Amino acid sequence: MEKIIDSQNNTKKTAKRRSGLKIVMQLIGLVKPMIPIMITAIILGVLGFLCAIFISIMGGYAILSISGVSQNSIDLSKIFAVVIIMAILRGVLRYGEQASNHYIAFKLLAIIRDKVFKALRKLAPAKLEGRDKGNLISIITSDIELLEVFYAHTISPVCIAFLTCLIMVIFFAQYSFVAAIIATIAYISVGIILPMITSNYGKDDGNKYRQRFGEINTYLLDSIRGLKEVIQYGYGNIRIKEIDRQSDYLADLNDNLKKCEGKSRANCDSLILIFSFIMLITCAILNSKGKMTIEGTVICSMGMLGSFGPVTALSNLANNLLHTFASGNRILDILEEKPLIEEVSNKEKMSISDELKENIIDCKNIDFAYLGNADEIILKDVSLEISKGEILGISGKSGSGKSTLIKLMMRFFDASSGEIKISGKNIKDWNTEDIRNSESYVIQDTYLFVDSIENNVKLANLNATHEEIVQACKKANIHEFIETLPNGYDTIIGEGHHQLSGGERQRIGIARAFLHDSDVILLDEPTSNLDSLNEGAILKVLNEERSKKTIIIVSHRQSTMKIADRVIKMKDGRAS
Repeated sequence: MEKIIDSQNNTKKTAKRRSGLKIVMQLIGLVKPMIPIMITAIILGVLGFLCAIFISIMGGYAILSISGVSQNSIDLSKIFAVVIIMAILRGVLRYGEQASNHYIAFKLLAIIRDKVFKALRKLAPAKLEGRDKGNLISIITSDIELLEVFYAHTISPVCIAFLTCLIMVIFFAQYSFVAAIIATIAYISVGIILPMITSNYGKDDGNKYRQRFGEINTYLLDSIRGLKEVIQYGYGNIRIKEIDRQSDYLADLNDNLKKCEGKSRANCDSLILIFSFIMLITCAILNSKGKMTIEGTVICSMGMLGSFGPVTALSNLANNLLHTFASGNRILDILEEKPLIEEVSNKEKMSISDELKENIIDCKNIDFAYLGNADEIILKDVSLEISKGEILGISGKSGSGKSTLIKLMMRFFDASSGEIKISGKNIKDWNTEDIRNSESYVIQDTYLFVDSIENNVKLANLNATHEEIVQACKKANIHEFIETLPNGYDTIIGEGHHQLSGGERQRIGIARAFLHDSDVILLDEPTSNLDSLNEGAILKVLNEERSKKTIIIVSHRQSTMKIADRVIKMKDGRAS
């Protein structure tokens, strides 16, 4: 494990370090559904490279035929015909190989995106609160996209290189066992040893580059979102200097990677020339001693020089894989991270019974501290009984544990000790989906998707009719405002589209709660952005709903608490 540190030397997260081999094996494991297409790509690739190699070898046979030194004279017209056919086949086979590999790559990228989103869904909200959003965006977008190099240009090229080199070694062995050994050593040196050395040189820089790339994304997102404050308080120059500083550091890392790539290419070309020269000299010596024919000398020398294509591709890949391995490591971190709260789905379906006579929610001796902060107790020995049809108010200073208590009731987190019962059953014995269906949760900052107002409200009940959506919006006192918009409920809202005020966004959130039509409504500062008129209208509707629902309101406002049957005050993590 290693600590990844941000530019201010503050610990951001703990990342798992994997070896390159382990990353490769785990990424290859995702290819199983595409094995038939992968085999097709490998066969086409091997045939394509053999066509390219034997074009130069056929040229050697042509030279021998013209010079008359070969005992096995081949008709030049046949040689030219074979060369033309091989040249055409090389293009066709290369196209087929690349098409197959890229189909696999982009199909797998879609599968990986789906897996990452599902993993994030399981981690939320407990493991994602306070998480670096810029890094998450970087992982979901650029990191996953970089895996295209691995799936399209790595897996099958490795297999192609192995099979092609094996065939060429057998071919050289027909002329000389010594030539076959030289070819074997050359292929291993260029295709395996050199990439391993190169990978070790730039491995750390590759990991740092991907991490810093995510951090600068976060900083840019903060700068854009806080643009008004930056302008208002003249903070622009400082933000720009910090962006420049981080960009320069990123550029330095990239320069190091480019230098590593340049050295690798230079070393690769040098090794190819050296081994080709060794093959030529060795074959010439063997020929002078009568242990190899002139034909063998020419064909082995030309074949050696023209057969490095597959292993050269592997050597060049080592540089791209520096980024790919770093990206793969970050993606695997997400896929393998264990959620703090395991979702339950195998229990008998449950709901809050209409005949329920006992408390709907019963908290007993609840203690809670966030993971990694055991010394900072948020809730201490909280016991609370909430009856059916009751409107309960929870007040207290910021940081007293009000919102945390609501999150525990939604089972976003589990209590450190004690238990919470819903309808007489421990919350851990409920299916997670059943909890979500039985409770509605409205937060202070409602998030709106880039979509129509109707679809944003409909998020709470995808089977709702337009009339039901309108009714929910009327209860939230936002229907009249929506009707004033040019496209009414079809108006597109969200970033880059029609912007709503804080109060309007909050009322959309409350409309969702009404549309969800659950037995329990949990409201966290539901009227903080509303004027007294809208607050009064919504509180009136909530008061009318008391016969059918249990309502828990967290608020600082005394006016909001007036509809509560009783008010619990939170202080230092305790309820009184």
